Amino acid sequence: MKWVSTIGAICGAWTGSVAGAIVASVNRIVSPRVVRLVETDDDGFEVETTGKVENVPSRIGYSGGALSAPNLTALFRGKRVEIVLRPKRFLFRPLELPARATDFVEGIVRAQIDRLTPWTASEAVFGCTAPIAESNDTITTMIAATTRKVATGYVQAVTGFHPSAVAVCTNVEGHAGHIKVFEQSARGHLDAARMSRALQLALGIAAVVATFSVSVSAYVANNLDAQGDELARQISARRAAIRAGGGDRSPIAALERRKFETPASVIVLEMLSRVLPDHTYVTELHLAGSKLQISGVTADASSLIPLIERSQHFTRATFYAPTTRAPSDPGERFHIEARIVAKNSITVAP
Repeated sequence: MKWVSTIGAICGAWTGSVAGAIVASVNRIVSPRVVRLVETDDDGFEVETTGKVENVPSRIGYSGGALSAPNLTALFRGKRVEIVLRPKRFLFRPLELPARATDFVEGIVRAQIDRLTPWTASEAVFGCTAPIAESNDTITTMIAATTRKVATGYVQAVTGFHPSAVAVCTNVEGHAGHIKVFEQSARGHLDAARMSRALQLALGIAAVVATFSVSVSAYVANNLDAQGDELARQISARRAAIRAGGGDRSPIAALERRKFETPASVIVLEMLSRVLPDHTYVTELHLAGSKLQISGVTADASSLIPLIERSQHFTRATFYAPTTRAPSDPGERFHIEARIVAKNSITVAP
């Protein structure tokens, strides 16, 4: 599908830009040591290094696209290798441009490389000297170009020793420093292409994890919604049953039944005060459902049972413990138990 390829191209361009920026930042922060190979007239190379490197060969031979010298792996591993080729391997062309084109020299040369050299843009590699301002509001620069095949032949001879980067340069007569015409980050080191693939893989994994998380969230949300709907349905049904009365099992009916079946404590206390004679004092009273237990002191304990039985609120009165009399008591100590007859509709006289 076209939109998939478009998204893939956008992601590839983005990851490539990010990888290039990361590699460039790391290279600026951690600059690797430089090993410079300067080509000699016999097609070999003299070795120049920055920093202290042990067992450095003074000369490296080159034949058949391969370098020959001892300890090359230790010399090149993790280093930036600059291969300075003799000028005879390059084509030089001066170029005059308007001064306003100072910041665009490389782009202009790339667009006109097939006119300035015998090669096309895909076949040639080139470099330019720093622009020199002329008196007539123009600049001049010297172009050094060669074929990509020549440059990559020397680069491939070095990349097997795992350098961090390989650059191909040359000298221009009358100009200080070298002109860089080609550079390549070696595989196995910090490489923009490999990092771009790693970023694409990380994006793919993140997309899969995000998709899985969204799916799980949707499933859990649907499940919770279903449970919430079922709970709301049960609550609604229960409320409807309560509003409809629900018979004897309804909470309202149960409360109503308990209201008429359970003796009122106020009425029980009032009836006891009216039934018991003045010489009787209640010290303890226990009310559990329809069961009443009272303890106290009276002048005649045996007379209390008939009095309680004659009341319309009590029945089955009896002693549940022996009646006793201590020398210090003003009367007999009694313990009476009775059943309460619930008649809450009786009005208590003031």
